[in-house]
Amino acid sequence: MASQPDNAQPLPLFYQSIAPLSSQLHPGWGLTLRSAFPETKITHAVPITVDEFAAAQRHYPIVFGMGDGPAPLALLGLNEGVNTFVDADGNWRPDTYIPAYIRRYPFLLAKLTPESTELSLCFDDQSGLVGPDGADKLFDGDQPSEITKNILQFCEQFEQSVARTRAFVEDLEKSGLLIDGEFTVSRDNEQPAIYRGFRMVAEEKVQEMRGDQARKMVQNGALGLVYAHLFSLGNLREIYARQQGLPTV
Repeated sequence: MASQPDNAQPLPLFYQSIAPLSSQLHPGWGLTLRSAFPETKITHAVPITVDEFAAAQRHYPIVFGMGDGPAPLALLGLNEGVNTFVDADGNWRPDTYIPAYIRRYPFLLAKLTPESTELSLCFDDQSGLVGPDGADKLFDGDQPSEITKNILQFCEQFEQSVARTRAFVEDLEKSGLLIDGEFTVSRDNEQPAIYRGFRMVAEEKVQEMRGDQARKMVQNGALGLVYAHLFSLGNLREIYARQQGLPTV
């Protein structure tokens, strides 16, 4: 069994094992293309990057995690283990944006040793998506195939987006714009359902920003991202309704 890179950290969401992709270790191996995402069925939130806000805000509430350096998250459901965007087979809802974090699986870039200064292309060797029977071959002899080059490019672009996202979140924290979030929904003659455990931007603090701070956020694109996040919160009620089997608009 292949092992994790030597700097073994807790495995990222969905990944069961991480192995470096190698023409020597995996000659003739290929990728099995898929249209379903069964690994997401019991996932209620996935990370997204700032480059995805415009597309994601049409479908998902975008919130921020708790703790230091809170990552932006696309909410798929309001309770642990609930994803309202997939069916029992892992097929995604039609005409819905699928976050890049999900689409890159089973691949990712990772350091192979703690001392390494470079990221290497790795994959989850327990995913069942990469193996000797995969139709889309990953190597032409000892060289990466076009499929592998495209995968590597996608993963590199994803990491660059992650770096931009970290910078955006750092600016939000320094500006004091992030607060603990709360979502309350009630129905006739029932106790209100209250959801917490996430952070969000305080709109009133955005409106109170000084001119120089507001100009900076306009110029670097951060203000547009903030409002994409705030607009996206309207999707909370639709997800709640779908989760409860209620009609949605």
